[in-house]
Amino acid sequence: MIDVTEKFPQIIPRRSHVATLLVRHFHERVKHQGRVLTEGAVHTAGVIGAKRSINNMILKCVLCNKLRGRTVEQKMVDLPFDRLSMEPPFTHVGLDVFGPWTVTTRRMRGGQANSKRWAVLFTCMSTRAVHIELIESMDASCFINALRRFFALRGPVKQIRSDCGTNFKGACRELGLLINGTSEPLVRKYLGEEGCMWTFNPPHSSHMGGVWERMIGMSRRILDSMLQESNAPHLTHEVLSTLMAEVTAIINARPLAPISSDPESPFLLTPSFLLTQKVCTPVPPMGTFSSKNLHHIQWRQVQHLADCFWNRWRKEYLPTLQKRNKWLEDKPNLQVGDLVLLKDSQAKRNE
Repeated sequence: MIDVTEKFPQIIPRRSHVATLLVRHFHERVKHQGRVLTEGAVHTAGVIGAKRSINNMILKCVLCNKLRGRTVEQKMVDLPFDRLSMEPPFTHVGLDVFGPWTVTTRRMRGGQANSKRWAVLFTCMSTRAVHIELIESMDASCFINALRRFFALRGPVKQIRSDCGTNFKGACRELGLLINGTSEPLVRKYLGEEGCMWTFNPPHSSHMGGVWERMIGMSRRILDSMLQESNAPHLTHEVLSTLMAEVTAIINARPLAPISSDPESPFLLTPSFLLTQKVCTPVPPMGTFSSKNLHHIQWRQVQHLADCFWNRWRKEYLPTLQKRNKWLEDKPNLQVGDLVLLKDSQAKRNE
């Protein structure tokens, strides 16, 4: 026997207030389930034409958003200019401090004296090259000495980026790099004399420092492997400094782009290709050459190698930075008066 409500269902306009009340009633009756269960309950009651009202109700339901809502996202921002600039290496730099390691400073009759060492990692934002400097303590003078050594070896720097929260700025306050009061901070004063600009990332945004965090993770893995293979019972400053130089060489020799099997491009695109201009030891060409020809063409050879690097960097490496698997569309920003629920990653379960 067919029910009358099923044979003659009621058609309700979706924009009417009655449709909103009915959908809200049946949505709460099915305990805030999805669109299918709510639409089934409404249709069983003999009401049709409320599909869009159901979608709007679930979209605006506070309890549904609290239980199954997604966090607000926005379109992925473009890469900063310093990641795409074709300037000399280490013109735009990101840095971070990692460590410490316990080293033996001197041996005594009753034992040995130990101290700690930290490492400051500098990475080029465009060529992805790495430079590591060891520091003896986390104070302003040691950090400035590391900057001076870096500037002396790699040349002047236009911009430095670093973390602002738990990684760098908090460590600066804790370890005396930033001095409170009317006096100017030592690091900022030294950078001002060098004509360099320091940019801090926003707080609680560690994803913005992935450029140097990735390099630090790679350095730690390589160094752990070296320490496992080393037979030295005690780690000294000289040994640690040597290991850091080898870590730098290994990281700078990594390929930046996928390895191609094309015989016309046998050389890998690596940071050391630009830093040292040494790709391999080729066989000397046949024939006789005079000394004046050698000196006359040497600068052209160096410039040709640099041009080869930047051409391949632009064609092979840059397209890999533009891949976007998510955050592809513009979303409306939060406005004043919107009801939001903050999601804390450190909250306990069911809180």
